[in-house]
Amino acid sequence: MEQQHQDEFYMRRCLQLARMAEGNTYPNPMVGSVIVHDGKIIGEGYHHKAGQPHAEVNAINAVKNQSLLKESTLYVNLEPCAHYGKTPPCSLLIREKKIPRVVVGCQDTYSEVSGKGIEMLRSSGAEVVVGVLEKESRELNRRFFTYHEKKRPYVLLKWAQTRDGLLDVDRPIGADARPTWITDTWAKRMVHKWRSVEQAILVGTVTAMKDNPSLTVRDWTGPDPLRLVIDRYGKLPHTLSLFDGKVPTLVFTSKGQSFPAGVEAVPVSSQGNIPSQVLAELYRRNIQSVMIEGGSLILKAFLDAGLWDEARIFVGEKWFISGVKAPVIHQKPECEEKFGNSRLFVFRNK
Repeated sequence: MEQQHQDEFYMRRCLQLARMAEGNTYPNPMVGSVIVHDGKIIGEGYHHKAGQPHAEVNAINAVKNQSLLKESTLYVNLEPCAHYGKTPPCSLLIREKKIPRVVVGCQDTYSEVSGKGIEMLRSSGAEVVVGVLEKESRELNRRFFTYHEKKRPYVLLKWAQTRDGLLDVDRPIGADARPTWITDTWAKRMVHKWRSVEQAILVGTVTAMKDNPSLTVRDWTGPDPLRLVIDRYGKLPHTLSLFDGKVPTLVFTSKGQSFPAGVEAVPVSSQGNIPSQVLAELYRRNIQSVMIEGGSLILKAFLDAGLWDEARIFVGEKWFISGVKAPVIHQKPECEEKFGNSRLFVFRNK
Protein backbone atom coordinates (compact mmCIF):
# COMPACT_ATOMS: atom_id res chain seq x y z
CA MET A 1 0.00 0.00 0.00
CA GLU A 2 1.37 3.42 -0.96
CA GLN A 3 2.57 5.36 2.10
CA GLN A 4 0.11 8.25 1.70
CA HIS A 5 -2.86 5.92 1.30
CA GLN A 6 -1.66 3.87 4.24
CA ASP A 7 -1.39 6.97 6.43
CA GLU A 8 -4.90 8.08 5.43
CA PHE A 9 -6.27 4.59 6.09
CA TYR A 10 -5.02 4.51 9.66
CA MET A 11 -5.93 8.16 10.27
CA ARG A 12 -9.54 7.35 9.39
CA ARG A 13 -9.43 4.72 12.10
CA CYS A 14 -8.19 7.39 14.54
CA LEU A 15 -11.18 9.56 13.64
CA GLN A 16 -13.55 6.63 14.13
CA LEU A 17 -12.12 5.96 17.57
CA ALA A 18 -12.17 9.62 18.56
CA ARG A 19 -15.87 9.99 17.72
CA MET A 20 -16.75 7.20 20.15
CA ALA A 21 -16.43 9.73 22.98
CA GLU A 22 -18.46 12.47 21.30
CA GLY A 23 -20.06 14.74 23.88
CA ASN A 24 -18.05 13.31 26.79
CA THR A 25 -14.57 14.88 26.48
CA TYR A 26 -15.29 18.58 27.14
CA PRO A 27 -13.30 20.75 27.57
CA ASN A 28 -10.85 18.43 25.83
CA PRO A 29 -11.04 17.56 22.13
CA MET A 30 -11.96 14.16 20.72
CA VAL A 31 -8.80 12.19 19.96
CA GLY A 32 -8.12 8.68 18.70
CA SER A 33 -4.78 6.96 18.24
CA VAL A 34 -3.55 3.86 16.42
CA ILE A 35 -0.14 2.17 16.57
CA VAL A 36 0.96 0.18 13.51
CA HIS A 37 3.86 -2.27 13.22
CA ASP A 38 4.73 -3.93 9.93
CA GLY A 39 1.31 -3.17 8.40
CA LYS A 40 -0.67 -4.40 11.41
CA ILE A 41 -2.46 -2.51 14.18
CA ILE A 42 -0.90 -3.57 17.47
CA GLY A 43 -2.59 -1.00 19.72
CA GLU A 44 -5.34 1.58 19.60
CA GLY A 45 -7.25 3.81 21.98
CA TYR A 46 -9.17 7.05 22.39
CA HIS A 47 -9.64 9.76 24.98
CA HIS A 48 -12.74 8.92 27.02
CA LYS A 49 -13.17 11.88 29.35
CA ALA A 50 -11.32 14.95 30.65
CA GLY A 51 -8.92 13.98 33.43
CA GLN A 52 -8.53 10.44 32.11
CA PRO A 53 -5.61 9.16 29.98
CA HIS A 54 -5.24 10.63 26.52
CA ALA A 55 -5.65 8.61 23.33
CA GLU A 56 -1.92 8.09 22.79
CA VAL A 57 -1.48 6.72 26.31
CA ASN A 58 -4.36 4.27 25.86
CA ALA A 59 -3.00 3.14 22.49
CA ILE A 60 0.52 2.61 23.87
CA ASN A 61 -0.80 0.73 26.89
CA ALA A 62 -2.79 -1.54 24.56
CA VAL A 63 0.39 -2.82 22.90
CA LYS A 64 1.18 -6.22 24.40
CA ASN A 65 4.79 -6.39 23.18
CA GLN A 66 6.17 -2.98 24.14
CA SER A 67 9.50 -3.69 22.40
CA LEU A 68 7.70 -3.32 19.05
CA LEU A 69 7.07 0.38 19.75
CA LYS A 70 10.65 1.20 18.68
CA GLU A 71 9.77 -0.05 15.18
CA SER A 72 6.22 1.32 14.92
CA THR A 73 4.25 4.31 13.65
CA LEU A 74 1.84 6.12 15.95
CA TYR A 75 -1.16 7.80 14.33
CA VAL A 76 -3.22 10.47 16.09
CA ASN A 77 -5.78 12.93 14.71
CA LEU A 78 -4.55 15.85 16.87
CA GLU A 79 -1.07 16.99 17.82
CA PRO A 80 0.10 15.25 21.02
CA CYS A 81 0.14 17.57 24.02
CA ALA A 82 3.42 18.89 25.40
CA HIS A 83 2.27 20.41 28.68
CA TYR A 84 1.38 19.11 32.12
CA GLY A 85 -2.35 19.38 32.73
CA LYS A 86 -4.46 16.79 34.51
CA THR A 87 -2.23 14.20 32.82
CA PRO A 88 1.47 14.18 31.80
CA PRO A 89 2.47 15.25 28.25
CA CYS A 90 1.80 12.64 25.58
CA SER A 91 4.76 13.85 23.51
CA LEU A 92 7.05 13.01 26.43
CA LEU A 93 5.68 9.46 26.65
CA ILE A 94 6.05 8.94 22.89
CA ARG A 95 9.64 10.16 23.13
CA GLU A 96 10.37 7.89 26.10
CA LYS A 97 8.97 4.88 24.21
CA LYS A 98 11.27 5.78 21.27
CA ILE A 99 8.48 5.55 18.69
CA PRO A 100 10.33 6.55 15.49
CA ARG A 101 7.45 7.84 13.35
CA VAL A 102 4.38 9.86 14.31
CA VAL A 103 1.58 10.85 11.90
CA VAL A 104 -0.63 13.75 13.02
CA GLY A 105 -3.98 14.75 11.57
CA CYS A 106 -3.76 18.44 12.45
CA GLN A 107 -1.88 20.83 14.67
CA ASP A 108 -3.45 21.84 17.97
CA THR A 109 -4.01 25.62 17.99
CA TYR A 110 -4.65 25.70 21.75
CA SER A 111 -1.94 28.02 23.13
CA GLU A 112 -0.61 25.46 25.62
CA VAL A 113 0.18 23.07 22.76
CA SER A 114 0.30 24.91 19.38
CA GLY A 115 3.25 23.17 17.76
CA LYS A 116 5.14 22.39 20.96
CA GLY A 117 4.29 18.68 20.84
CA ILE A 118 5.46 18.37 17.23
CA GLU A 119 8.64 20.27 18.06
CA MET A 120 9.38 18.03 21.06
CA LEU A 121 9.03 14.88 18.96
CA ARG A 122 11.14 16.17 16.09
CA SER A 123 13.87 17.36 18.45
CA SER A 124 14.11 13.80 19.78
CA GLY A 125 14.76 12.50 16.28
CA ALA A 126 11.31 11.17 15.41
CA GLU A 127 9.89 11.59 11.92
CA VAL A 128 6.69 13.60 12.28
CA VAL A 129 4.19 13.88 9.41
CA VAL A 130 1.53 16.57 9.90
CA GLY A 131 -1.66 17.25 7.92
CA VAL A 132 -2.93 13.78 7.01
CA LEU A 133 -6.72 14.18 6.65
CA GLU A 134 -6.31 17.64 8.14
CA LYS A 135 -9.72 18.89 6.97
CA GLU A 136 -11.50 15.89 8.47
CA SER A 137 -9.51 16.20 11.70
CA ARG A 138 -10.41 19.87 12.14
CA GLU A 139 -14.04 19.14 11.27
CA LEU A 140 -14.30 16.51 14.00
CA ASN A 141 -13.11 19.00 16.62
CA ARG A 142 -14.68 22.14 15.12
CA ARG A 143 -16.17 23.09 18.48
CA PHE A 144 -12.76 22.91 20.17
CA PHE A 145 -11.05 24.93 17.41
CA THR A 146 -13.81 27.57 17.24
CA TYR A 147 -13.62 28.09 21.00
CA HIS A 148 -9.85 28.58 21.04
CA GLU A 149 -9.48 30.46 17.75
CA LYS A 150 -12.57 32.71 17.80
CA LYS A 151 -12.81 33.02 21.59
CA ARG A 152 -16.46 31.98 21.62
CA PRO A 153 -18.49 28.76 21.54
CA TYR A 154 -19.40 26.97 18.33
CA VAL A 155 -22.95 28.15 17.53
CA LEU A 156 -25.43 25.66 16.10
CA LEU A 157 -28.87 26.92 15.03
CA LYS A 158 -31.72 24.41 14.87
CA TRP A 159 -35.34 24.78 13.87
CA ALA A 160 -38.20 23.05 12.06
CA GLN A 161 -40.37 24.83 9.52
CA THR A 162 -43.31 24.04 7.29
CA ARG A 163 -43.36 23.86 3.50
CA ASP A 164 -44.54 27.48 3.48
CA GLY A 165 -41.67 28.66 5.69
CA LEU A 166 -43.39 28.99 9.08
CA LEU A 167 -42.16 27.98 12.53
CA ASP A 168 -45.50 28.04 14.30
CA VAL A 169 -49.16 28.90 13.97
CA ASP A 170 -50.47 32.14 15.42
CA ARG A 171 -51.23 31.36 19.05
CA PRO A 172 -51.23 33.50 22.17
CA ILE A 173 -48.59 33.01 24.86
CA GLY A 174 -49.75 30.64 27.56
CA ALA A 175 -52.64 29.25 25.53
CA ASP A 176 -51.35 25.70 25.41
CA ALA A 177 -47.72 25.68 26.68
CA ARG A 178 -46.62 22.88 24.38
CA PRO A 179 -44.82 22.84 21.02
CA THR A 180 -46.59 22.81 17.67
CA TRP A 181 -45.08 19.75 16.02
CA ILE A 182 -43.98 19.97 12.38
CA THR A 183 -41.80 16.85 12.17
CA ASP A 184 -42.14 13.30 13.49
CA THR A 185 -40.66 11.21 16.30
CA TRP A 186 -37.55 10.36 14.22
CA ALA A 187 -36.60 14.01 13.97
CA LYS A 188 -37.35 14.50 17.67
CA ARG A 189 -35.02 11.64 18.58
CA MET A 190 -32.27 13.08 16.38
CA VAL A 191 -32.61 16.46 18.10
CA HIS A 192 -32.18 14.78 21.49
CA LYS A 193 -29.06 13.04 20.15
CA TRP A 194 -27.73 16.46 19.09
CA ARG A 195 -28.47 17.84 22.54
CA SER A 196 -26.38 15.08 24.11
CA VAL A 197 -23.21 16.24 22.32
CA GLU A 198 -23.56 20.02 22.73
CA GLN A 199 -22.56 21.70 25.98
CA ALA A 200 -25.40 24.23 26.16
CA ILE A 201 -28.85 24.86 24.70
CA LEU A 202 -30.60 28.23 24.39
CA VAL A 203 -34.15 29.51 23.92
CA GLY A 204 -35.78 32.91 24.21
CA THR A 205 -38.61 34.22 26.36
CA VAL A 206 -41.45 33.56 23.92
CA THR A 207 -40.39 29.95 23.23
CA ALA A 208 -40.10 29.28 26.96
CA MET A 209 -43.60 30.69 27.54
CA LYS A 210 -45.31 29.04 24.55
CA ASP A 211 -43.67 25.62 24.63
CA ASN A 212 -42.59 25.19 28.27
CA PRO A 213 -39.62 23.07 27.08
CA SER A 214 -37.45 20.92 29.34
CA LEU A 215 -34.42 21.14 26.99
CA THR A 216 -33.11 17.81 28.27
CA VAL A 217 -31.99 14.55 26.67
CA ARG A 218 -34.88 12.11 26.99
CA ASP A 219 -35.12 10.18 23.71
CA TRP A 220 -31.41 9.40 23.59
CA THR A 221 -28.61 8.49 25.99
CA GLY A 222 -26.15 11.12 27.08
CA PRO A 223 -25.57 14.13 29.32
CA ASP A 224 -28.06 16.99 29.49
CA PRO A 225 -26.71 20.29 28.17
CA LEU A 226 -26.50 23.41 30.29
CA ARG A 227 -29.87 25.14 29.83
CA LEU A 228 -29.96 28.81 28.85
CA VAL A 229 -32.91 31.15 28.53
CA ILE A 230 -33.04 34.84 27.68
CA ASP A 231 -35.53 36.69 29.89
CA ARG A 232 -34.38 40.30 29.79
CA TYR A 233 -37.45 41.75 31.46
CA GLY A 234 -38.21 39.03 34.02
CA LYS A 235 -41.44 37.83 32.42
CA LEU A 236 -41.04 34.08 32.87
CA PRO A 237 -42.97 32.39 35.71
CA HIS A 238 -40.82 30.19 37.93
CA THR A 239 -43.27 27.32 37.49
CA LEU A 240 -41.82 26.55 34.05
CA SER A 241 -39.90 23.30 33.51
CA LEU A 242 -36.71 25.30 32.90
CA PHE A 243 -36.73 26.27 36.58
CA ASP A 244 -37.26 22.79 38.04
CA GLY A 245 -33.62 22.62 39.23
CA LYS A 246 -33.04 19.22 37.63
CA VAL A 247 -30.43 20.56 35.22
CA PRO A 248 -28.14 23.60 35.74
CA THR A 249 -29.78 26.61 34.10
CA LEU A 250 -28.66 30.17 33.34
CA VAL A 251 -31.15 33.00 32.92
CA PHE A 252 -29.83 36.03 31.00
CA THR A 253 -31.76 38.97 32.42
CA SER A 254 -31.49 42.70 33.06
CA LYS A 255 -33.82 42.44 36.07
CA GLY A 256 -32.63 41.50 39.52
CA GLN A 257 -34.28 38.17 40.29
CA SER A 258 -33.90 35.26 42.68
CA PHE A 259 -34.35 31.72 41.41
CA PRO A 260 -34.68 28.19 42.80
CA ALA A 261 -31.54 26.12 43.46
CA GLY A 262 -29.77 25.13 40.26
CA VAL A 263 -30.90 28.25 38.41
CA GLU A 264 -28.54 31.22 38.14
CA ALA A 265 -29.23 34.76 36.95
CA VAL A 266 -26.66 36.25 34.55
CA PRO A 267 -26.96 40.03 34.18
CA VAL A 268 -27.08 41.43 30.65
CA SER A 269 -27.58 44.93 29.33
CA SER A 270 -31.03 45.44 27.82
CA GLN A 271 -29.47 47.88 25.38
CA GLY A 272 -26.49 45.77 24.33
CA ASN A 273 -26.04 43.11 21.68
CA ILE A 274 -27.58 40.02 23.28
CA PRO A 275 -25.83 37.37 21.11
CA SER A 276 -22.40 38.86 21.88
CA GLN A 277 -23.15 39.09 25.60
CA VAL A 278 -24.36 35.48 25.74
CA LEU A 279 -21.35 34.12 23.85
CA ALA A 280 -18.90 36.13 25.94
CA GLU A 281 -20.38 34.69 29.13
CA LEU A 282 -20.27 31.14 27.77
CA TYR A 283 -16.65 31.58 26.70
CA ARG A 284 -15.83 32.77 30.22
CA ARG A 285 -17.44 29.59 31.57
CA ASN A 286 -15.43 27.34 29.20
CA ILE A 287 -18.51 26.31 27.20
CA GLN A 288 -17.38 25.22 23.74
CA SER A 289 -20.72 24.79 21.98
CA VAL A 290 -24.31 26.02 22.15
CA MET A 291 -27.38 24.88 20.24
CA ILE A 292 -30.03 27.56 19.75
CA GLU A 293 -33.53 26.10 19.43
CA GLY A 294 -35.58 29.27 19.12
CA GLY A 295 -37.59 31.27 18.84
CA SER A 296 -37.57 33.27 15.65
CA LEU A 297 -36.27 36.52 17.21
CA ILE A 298 -33.30 34.81 18.89
CA LEU A 299 -32.42 32.80 15.79
CA LYS A 300 -32.62 35.91 13.62
CA ALA A 301 -30.50 37.91 16.08
CA PHE A 302 -27.64 35.41 15.83
CA LEU A 303 -27.99 35.19 12.05
CA ASP A 304 -28.01 38.98 11.61
CA ALA A 305 -24.95 39.31 13.86
CA GLY A 306 -23.12 36.64 11.85
CA LEU A 307 -22.55 34.77 15.11
CA TRP A 308 -23.32 31.28 13.93
CA ASP A 309 -21.35 28.38 12.50
CA GLU A 310 -23.90 25.77 11.48
CA ALA A 311 -27.65 25.59 10.94
CA ARG A 312 -29.74 22.42 10.82
CA ILE A 313 -33.24 22.96 9.47
CA PHE A 314 -36.01 20.39 9.23
CA VAL A 315 -38.62 21.15 6.57
CA GLY A 316 -41.80 19.16 7.19
CA GLU A 317 -44.73 18.38 4.91
CA LYS A 318 -47.21 20.61 6.78
CA TRP A 319 -48.61 23.97 5.62
CA PHE A 320 -49.70 26.54 8.21
CA ILE A 321 -50.73 29.27 5.71
CA SER A 322 -50.24 31.93 8.40
CA GLY A 323 -48.11 32.13 11.52
CA VAL A 324 -44.56 32.84 12.70
CA LYS A 325 -42.10 33.18 9.82
CA ALA A 326 -38.90 31.15 9.92
CA PRO A 327 -35.54 32.89 9.44
CA VAL A 328 -34.06 32.75 5.95
CA ILE A 329 -30.46 31.80 5.19
CA HIS A 330 -29.39 33.29 1.87
CA GLN A 331 -27.02 30.59 0.70
CA LYS A 332 -27.16 27.05 -0.59
CA PRO A 333 -27.20 24.21 1.95
CA GLU A 334 -24.05 22.17 2.38
CA CYS A 335 -26.13 19.02 2.25
CA GLU A 336 -29.68 17.72 2.56
CA GLU A 337 -31.29 14.38 3.25
CA LYS A 338 -34.66 12.76 3.72
CA PHE A 339 -35.39 12.30 7.39
CA GLY A 340 -38.66 10.65 8.39
CA ASN A 341 -41.51 12.78 7.11
CA SER A 342 -39.28 15.81 6.54
CA ARG A 343 -36.06 16.90 4.87
CA LEU A 344 -33.00 18.01 6.84
CA PHE A 345 -30.93 20.87 5.39
CA VAL A 346 -27.49 21.68 6.82
CA PHE A 347 -25.87 25.10 6.29
CA ARG A 348 -22.42 26.39 7.24
CA ASN A 349 -21.63 30.06 7.77
CA LYS A 350 -19.36 30.94 4.86
